[in-house]
Formats: sequence, C-alpha cells, structure tokens
Amino acid sequence: MGLATITRKFPTVSGALGAMAMLAATAPAALAEQAYDWQLGMQPAASEVRDRIDSLHNELLIIITAITVFVLALLLWVMVRFNAKRNPVPSKITHNTVLEIGWTLIPVLILVAIAIPSFRLLYFMDKAEKAEMTLKVTGHQWYWSYEYPDNGNLAFDSRVVTDDKGEPAGNPRLLQTDNPVFLPVGTTIRILVSGTDVIHSWFVPAFGVQEYSVVGRVNESWVRIDREGTFYGQCNQICGVNHPFMPIEIHAVSKQEFAAWVEKQKKAAEKGAGPATIAAR
Repeated sequence: MGLATITRKFPTVSGALGAMAMLAATAPAALAEQAYDWQLGMQPAASEVRDRIDSLHNELLIIITAITVFVLALLLWVMVRFNAKRNPVPSKITHNTVLEIGWTLIPVLILVAIAIPSFRLLYFMDKAEKAEMTLKVTGHQWYWSYEYPDNGNLAFDSRVVTDDKGEPAGNPRLLQTDNPVFLPVGTTIRILVSGTDVIHSWFVPAFGVQEYSVVGRVNESWVRIDREGTFYGQCNQICGVNHPFMPIEIHAVSKQEFAAWVEKQKKAAEKGAGPATIAAR
C-alpha cells in the first residue's frame, strides 16, 4: 500500500496514523532483515555486537530524554518565577558559586557515564579475539569482491541484480545481488575490508558492522551471526554516480550448509563453471 493509496483511503490525520500503524503491524515477515515502508525503530539484531549497540542506544535515549525534560522544566520555571511582572526590580546577583560548580560538574559526570560504556563497546567491536575464519572484502566502483582465505581461497565478485536493460531489478530492489555472500552462524568471523579506487563503506545494519574500504589500507571488523537468514546491506559512503547500486546480500546458514556450499563453489571453480575462482595465494 503506497502513500497515495493511504491518503485516499484515510483522509483524516487520525486515519493516516492508523494506517501507518497498520502498515507497521502487517509488514511481511520476509522483510524482517531489511528496511520497509513506515518502519518504526531499527532492524532486528543478528549479532552480539549489534545487541550491544542497541543497548547503548537505549541507555543514551533515557539519558537525553531526562536531560531534555529537566531543561524544559527549568526554562518554564524561570519564565514563570523570574518574569518582569513578578520582579519589577531586577536582581543584582552576579554569581552563585554552588550553581556554577553544579552546572560544570554534573555535565562532566554525565559525559563520563556515557564515555565508559561507549569506549567499552568500541573496544569490543574493534577486533575479533579468536577468529575462526576470515572474509576479505574489496570495494570497487561499483561492486564488491569477496575472498575466503580459510576456505580454499575462494573469490568472486558480487554485483546488483539488473534487468535486460541494465536497470536495477530483483526483489528486493537495489538489495539483491547476483552472487550473495554465504557465512556460517555461530562462528567468529574476521572481516578485512580494503578498496581499489575511492572510499566505500561495507555496512550491514543487522550485524552492527560498518567498515570503510580505503585504497592501500586494510580495516578490520568482525561478526558472529547468531541466527540463520538473509541479511542485506549497502555501501553507505558516497562513492560516485553508481553509489546506490552496491548492495550487500548475505546468507547466514548452518555450519554444515556452509561447508557444503564451499565444496560446491570449489568444484565449480575448478571446472570454470561458476562465478567463484581460486584466488592467488
């Protein structure tokens, strides 16, 4: 149901709000791992990193809401208590030591309270302690290349699915790729990201992974996927005219299914019958 249809069927504001709620409640289950129309909130987490990001987000939301309410209440109190009508003779007070210490010390304590979990999360996200496998990602204008150095050095390119006229196609549009990435669940995966031209960014929201693809540099991230499914991402660093057409499609499967997929790709690469090749060691 599009926006125009909603406008025709629900002409009142309350009706439109009701339609939004209906759309959010009836969104297809198949779209759970990607953004959808009228979405409220963020995509469901599929890794511990993303779980911790969501947790920090929720904590900060509470803090900033409390600060906003406090400042609003303070402004209203000052407007009522110290307006010109109630104070025809202006006060000559120039400073208040207790207040000055308070409005300096309290914000510092709040920032420290925010900084501690923030740094803890940044260090947790930085590198995998004991990676079980590695995925190498290379950004190009305008597609991604992937290598599996721990699985026979398999390598392939991944591009957006297009129709006969070269226009983006597929379902979902702008997210489906011709060669999706396969990764095993319950496995600590080191992700190494580099580039060959301009800066790109490998971003998969459900994993909480966003790493820049920079020429001459290898940036590291990691993920441990906690459930099976198909997950989507995109390049979110403006990198040229075809920037919107660099999707990321990841199929998270069981370890047994992943092993079977690897063997299938190896055989196809040896026969030259598939997109995967054996990268030079």
